[in-house]
Amino acid sequence: MTGLLHNITKRIDQFSEATGRVLSWLTLFLVLMQFLIVLGHYIFHLGAIYLQESLLYMHSMIFLGAAAYTLRHNGHVRVDVFYSGFSEKTKAWINFLGCLIFLFPVTILIGWMAWPYVMDSWESMEGSIESSGIQAVYLLKSMILFFAATLFLQAISLLLHSWLTIRGAEHLSEEEPEVV
Repeated sequence: MTGLLHNITKRIDQFSEATGRVLSWLTLFLVLMQFLIVLGHYIFHLGAIYLQESLLYMHSMIFLGAAAYTLRHNGHVRVDVFYSGFSEKTKAWINFLGCLIFLFPVTILIGWMAWPYVMDSWESMEGSIESSGIQAVYLLKSMILFFAATLFLQAISLLLHSWLTIRGAEHLSEEEPEVV
């Protein structure tokens, strides 16, 4: 059973890792695009709405798409003043209960509430209100569901890692969960 749980967590962690690494490249493109927009506006007196809207799309993809990666690497805000001084098993119990009480219900609620919102957007193939904007707002709104789904998956991994730590089959680590 422990081997199965390790396999599940490994696959979820690999998916979150790959997704986060791919999406992290958008940060570079976001900065470059902002630079081009400013350069075009102030030097050449040019502007393009679709370029400006692309910043919103990239920003959304970075923050919503990489939330599971951030959870994987313990990058989300928590009260470290207390947490950092706790034993490994206490940390595992906090993570375990936090997933059950907070993370699972919140991600399910976000997904459940966002579903009709996103589906309405897909049904109408919603586009930008600007004629020269990006005509794919439905894709932008879909990032909400991607966020909820990937964060839920990574929460399953965190829950399983915590359970394995509580049982003594694994150790918590800041970066890479260690298998014993």
